[in-house]
Amino acid sequence: MTYSSTAREGDIAQLVGLNHKNFIFSLKVGGDFQTHRGVIKHDELIGKPWGSQVFSHLGSPFFLLQPALGDILMDLPRNTQILYPKDIGFILVTMGVAPGQRVMEAGTGSGSMTIALATAVGAEGRVTSYEQRADMQNLARKNVERVGLAARVDFKLRDIQLGFDETDADAFFLDVPNPYDYIGQVRAALKPGGFFCTLIPTFNQVEKTLYALRQNKFAFVEVCEILLRYFKPEPSRLRPVDRMVAHTGFLIFGRRIEPSLDPRGLELANEAGVGSMQEAKPAPTKEAENV
Repeated sequence: MTYSSTAREGDIAQLVGLNHKNFIFSLKVGGDFQTHRGVIKHDELIGKPWGSQVFSHLGSPFFLLQPALGDILMDLPRNTQILYPKDIGFILVTMGVAPGQRVMEAGTGSGSMTIALATAVGAEGRVTSYEQRADMQNLARKNVERVGLAARVDFKLRDIQLGFDETDADAFFLDVPNPYDYIGQVRAALKPGGFFCTLIPTFNQVEKTLYALRQNKFAFVEVCEILLRYFKPEPSRLRPVDRMVAHTGFLIFGRRIEPSLDPRGLELANEAGVGSMQEAKPAPTKEAENV
């Protein structure tokens, strides 16, 4: 995705019409955009400044905009629930994802987080994304290609129980239902001090993941959720909108650390959440869960 003052061929455009109905598509010379409110030729959009008002052949008005990353992610074709922008933004900032970094994810899904990571690492960075289901990986690959970021992403098809090829990754986002089963594999893929994050919806999943992080020498662990509340932008009657984007999942963050065996470091290790590692309660086994 590139940004300029005017619309160009190959750019992703957003048309916003009445009732905030919006459409996102790539501009192509000779193409046309068809809607129940009329047809707009792509050639009539290419070269116009972003923010211009345009009209269909029926006279219906639209604003021509360059979509934000959040708009693109919410518009992606999907087979599963995608991450919401409210969570993605916080994840990127908290994990310190920046241009030039090598980051990883497992559980590609429809590719929304893949696109966000690829955008954040820039042209010099690299994203490696693991997925076990070929159909999901194919959809994610198409979504990444749609936004022009395929050159920044390596897709790998594998059961992550077998581990990862990479080491020394700057950050790792794990998006699977049972992250606690793969924390050891994630640790091996991260550089010392590297960032970890996962998103899971229920308390019992969080509990198991916290035990697994402690057992695998992760520290500075945090658990939070992001709630988003919009307000109606009317100066004379400002009030919350009727719906709120509330609980989508618990975010768990941590850092891979290398605790010292020197007893002088015990107090700091305890404070960081990795003290008395040998006494940490193990995560319940699958057999125990079925009892």
